Amino acid sequence: MNSLYLECYSGISGDMMVAALLDLGADQSVLENVLNSLPVQGFSVKVSRVKKAGLDVCDFHVILENENHDHDMAYLHPQTSQSAHHTDDAYAMHHQETSHTSYGYGHRHDHTHEHRSLSEILSIIQKADMTDRARQIAVKIFQILGEAEAQAHGTSINEVHFHEAGAVDSIVDILSAAVCLDNLGISDVIVPVLYEGAGTIRCQHGILPVPVPATANILQTYQIPLRITDTQGEFVTPTGAAITAAIRTREQLPEHFRILRTGLGGGKRTYDRPSILRAMLIETNSVQASSLQEDTIYKLETNMDDCTGEMMGYVMDCLMQAGAKDVHYFPIYMKKNRPAYQLNIICCEADIPKLEHIVFTQTTTIGIRRQRMERSILPRSTKVLQTSFGDIRVKLCDLNGSQRIYPEYDSVVQICQQTGRSFPDVYCKLLETCRKQCT
Repeated sequence: MNSLYLECYSGISGDMMVAALLDLGADQSVLENVLNSLPVQGFSVKVSRVKKAGLDVCDFHVILENENHDHDMAYLHPQTSQSAHHTDDAYAMHHQETSHTSYGYGHRHDHTHEHRSLSEILSIIQKADMTDRARQIAVKIFQILGEAEAQAHGTSINEVHFHEAGAVDSIVDILSAAVCLDNLGISDVIVPVLYEGAGTIRCQHGILPVPVPATANILQTYQIPLRITDTQGEFVTPTGAAITAAIRTREQLPEHFRILRTGLGGGKRTYDRPSILRAMLIETNSVQASSLQEDTIYKLETNMDDCTGEMMGYVMDCLMQAGAKDVHYFPIYMKKNRPAYQLNIICCEADIPKLEHIVFTQTTTIGIRRQRMERSILPRSTKVLQTSFGDIRVKLCDLNGSQRIYPEYDSVVQICQQTGRSFPDVYCKLLETCRKQCT
């Protein structure tokens, strides 16, 4: 099984993540098409090669017509900016790139808004021409970011508003990260720890401690390990933390693995260490196709005798959207012959805190049981195939040298909705096409 390992010794931000994934091999033309479809104006994007500590890395730069201080060291750290130019030479070398690609998406800024609500941003994402999986990733990231901002400012997620420039910057970074992850077919992401700086940083609301409240809220809610360094500065941005929380499936690297590809994404800020995010596509098992792979998962379980069927259906949807691998519930009888439901959730360890939070807030339960389980799984991968219906996503599984092929449910549903054909008809035709292409 192939996994993505993020090495965050210099933290993580949205632009660093996108740059690392592009350097890893994500199709830039696919990303360009998605960004061209956005109903947003006043920005352009530049992809280039820059030098950091002598290394050749990818740089992803969102250029805004409106002012944005996100990369302005003198603004962010007015007391330390004069001495902050150490070993990180990337931003100073933006005029010495070996190659670059620029593409713009409308250059007329709409001055009718000074802020965008989260619902407006989610509406923009829904209108983008992207795959369902990429859209789901982007929505999940923004919801995590919105919840953290709401908690920081003591308001509800529906009342959170993003400053216009910051909203556009975040929309482009988050959408781009989601598109690149989907394009690479990545579903398993390993992030052992995030490194963060210390001190304070200036933002729209004034001088704030590092990590800033929104970032700290995300790290707390999703139990992401953190290591504070002696460097004065912000390594982990709220966008970077939200991306990590949304895509991270585990924190433990396997004892043995092979590196298939490496991507280096550069940041814009200049601290006493090179601002580089290293992304590695790794093979976690180098076993024969006939061998089974071992994995560890967790089962969360609770009994409830005062929940309605509608409530159980809603919490199931919430849990699946939050990253549960599977959810099921069934009727049981408890003490005094009371009719009840037992809710079962299969998940990875990293998702336990957020999934338990959903169960506690969306149901009447007062306790959840946990069980660590070992399982055997078939080696699997995902890929995009061209069919007469268009591009579809399929899952490939190996069993004793033979290959099983499964069209992804979302792809089948999308074709049914577009053509009006029945699910069995579309599924059988896709399965026949898949077998011809993959055998």
